[in-house]
Amino acid sequence: MTRRRFRDLVRLGPVQVGTSYDQRGREQHTAACTAPRCGFSADYTSRAAAELAARTHRCPVR
Repeated sequence: MTRRRFRDLVRLGPVQVGTSYDQRGREQHTAACTAPRCGFSADYTSRAAAELAARTHRCPVR
């Protein structure tokens, strides 16, 4: 797996949203939870979708 260089990072609660480029040079946005043992992460094509996922994410681990 290649290492991504994220830019424009923002933290919304326990979730971080960042922008990077995929292997084909297209911009993608990733939302990933930083809570221990949560494991949530997803890639989106729009920044708004990634931020919405970050705002509505609820960690199953308490």
